[in-house]
Amino acid sequence: MPSDIEIARNANLKPITEIGERLDLPATELIPFGHDKAKLSMTAVDSARAQPQGKLILVTAMSPTPAGEGKTTTSVGLTDGLNRIGKKALACLREPSLGPCFGMKGGAAGGGYAQVVPMEDINLHFTGDFHAIGTAHNLLSALIDNHIYWHNQLGFDSRRVAWRRVVDMNDRALRTITASLGGISNGFPRESGFDITVASEVMAIFCLAEDLNDLQSRLASIIVGYTRDRKPIFARDLSADGPMTVLLKDALRPNLVQTLENNPSLIHGGPFANIAHGCNSVIATKTGLGLADYVVTEAGFGADLGAEKFFNIKCRKSGLQPEVVVIVATVRALKFHGGVARDNLSIPDVDAVRKGLQNLSKHIENVGQFGVPVVVGINGFESDLEEEYECIREFCATLGVEAIPCTHWSNGGAGAEDLAHKVAEIADSQQAQFRPLYEDNLSLWEKTRTIARSLYGAEDIIADKKVRSQFSQLEDDGFGSFPVCMAKTQYSFSTDPGLLGAPKGHMVPIREVRLASGAGFIVAICGDIMTMPGLPKVPAANSIGLGESGEVEGLF
Repeated sequence: MPSDIEIARNANLKPITEIGERLDLPATELIPFGHDKAKLSMTAVDSARAQPQGKLILVTAMSPTPAGEGKTTTSVGLTDGLNRIGKKALACLREPSLGPCFGMKGGAAGGGYAQVVPMEDINLHFTGDFHAIGTAHNLLSALIDNHIYWHNQLGFDSRRVAWRRVVDMNDRALRTITASLGGISNGFPRESGFDITVASEVMAIFCLAEDLNDLQSRLASIIVGYTRDRKPIFARDLSADGPMTVLLKDALRPNLVQTLENNPSLIHGGPFANIAHGCNSVIATKTGLGLADYVVTEAGFGADLGAEKFFNIKCRKSGLQPEVVVIVATVRALKFHGGVARDNLSIPDVDAVRKGLQNLSKHIENVGQFGVPVVVGINGFESDLEEEYECIREFCATLGVEAIPCTHWSNGGAGAEDLAHKVAEIADSQQAQFRPLYEDNLSLWEKTRTIARSLYGAEDIIADKKVRSQFSQLEDDGFGSFPVCMAKTQYSFSTDPGLLGAPKGHMVPIREVRLASGAGFIVAICGDIMTMPGLPKVPAANSIGLGESGEVEGLF
């Protein structure tokens, strides 16, 4: 079978104006970026959001493994499948980050015959949204240090500057830095650091903002540091919210592209789910719901991370009501959680599949706690056996859930028609009784504990006295009603990435607490998770370059 990039290059793309026409968007409401991608005008966004809203479908997954689960691939395949069975559907996806693209994971535009295109553009600079977000973030960083340099009228305590810098690349050397070295003219030296752009609070704000006014209001509410007597200093105190909004004005328009089967897709925003809230923008999702009858969106990593944050943060703040959740599983991933080594995942092993089902079972249970019905999509591989599929189907049936094998990777939307029929049936039945996991008035500590106990199977959470005091101080400062965004390894329900399956009784250590006052949530950093990833020993970047014909090679 051809590689992903070969399939994408051979795609029969339609002009983006034709894709817009399918959504009743005239060419005048599109801002083209070439012939195959465009941004929607804010007039089109406002008009779509005023229309009756379609049905929202969330795609999530079991705990990730090195074998890959294909969540984006399934989201695209399901969108194509829904269109093939006569439904008006579009996908709402996140934009890929350059960090994993050049690191270990690779691109995030789907795979095989279930991709969004132009794949190369989407995986690289796309329409420049991430650059705008990073620039807006770092403008605020520059304004802070410039203010401290010029007399510091706001009284920044340089030991308590809370705003770091960002770059959209995995660079562990920047996790902790000393800034302003080199003499008096460069300012006052202080310790700081970098996060990856997808972990930026500006990214979170961008993805949660309802419109430009809301965007600026949220940016203004960012707490960037404290005075010596612990009084907060806001971005608005530096007059930073205006210029930051200007930098983000065009980026806030959702991006329209297409699948290989020429079905529409909105791709906008892209926080990671292991270190941020893991969902595409509210603006894109609500716009999509006004343009189509069914909107397929995804949340990053497993249901314990992305789906939890989709429910507890995105839906809570936006009023979105999901109708059905698709949990993506693979035979290979189940074998991995059943104890099979990565090199042996293609060898038939029904017993290992059966053992690994404990991980899938926990994710099904977790989604059920939010009152949303579940269907399991089995993303098929050539090495899968019918006996292994039957094992999964029988097990899921005992939980009252249907498991449906899919072949969208090799067959496109035709391979996801069965899944599409079931998803549409559930969505149309209006079974969902969505509810968040916890109430706003629960204490921050109890919110964090509820997530750990209910979704991770943990016995409890633990933290040192300093961190516990931070929880209390945040409540005293008026932030107790905020939801909690857990920063945790994606590979396990625990904070130990090597603890597979569905462990129980473990402790979840809270290492650090960060306030995202503009985004409106608290970040609890667990275990050894880093908000600036590092590159692997052999990064994907080593295989990427230009061929003799001038085309990109090695991107997947």
